[in-house]
Amino acid sequence: MDVTGTLKVKGETVKVSEKFTKREFVITDNSSSQYPQHISFQLAQDKCGLLDPFQLGSEIKVHFNLRGREWTSPQGELKHFNSLEAWRLESVNAGSNNTSATTPSSAGSISEPMSETFTATSKDDDLPF
Repeated sequence: MDVTGTLKVKGETVKVSEKFTKREFVITDNSSSQYPQHISFQLAQDKCGLLDPFQLGSEIKVHFNLRGREWTSPQGELKHFNSLEAWRLESVNAGSNNTSATTPSSAGSISEPMSETFTATSKDDDLPF
């Protein structure tokens, strides 16, 4: 999934535990509703640095996954939580090429756009288009 909006809040990277770091940010989406929607996202682990090149007020496109989990409190009460986990951020600039922020570990992954162009090499091509 993805959504485009204006970067409103840019949090710092927080070390939650020895093995887990996260970074939260908020964008304002003015296009999908009559009223502005302030949407909170989370970056985790090696993705925390994706937010570094963006300034407050930047128009960005956020690619994210919806995550859900359940937790049982010490009193035995079952709770459910949702989070929007961002995995790619793109700058949205009118009249210029989009730039994206990815980590080296995600380069070449299935989420990356293909940049190859295929052309026919023979007039005997049997494809109908």
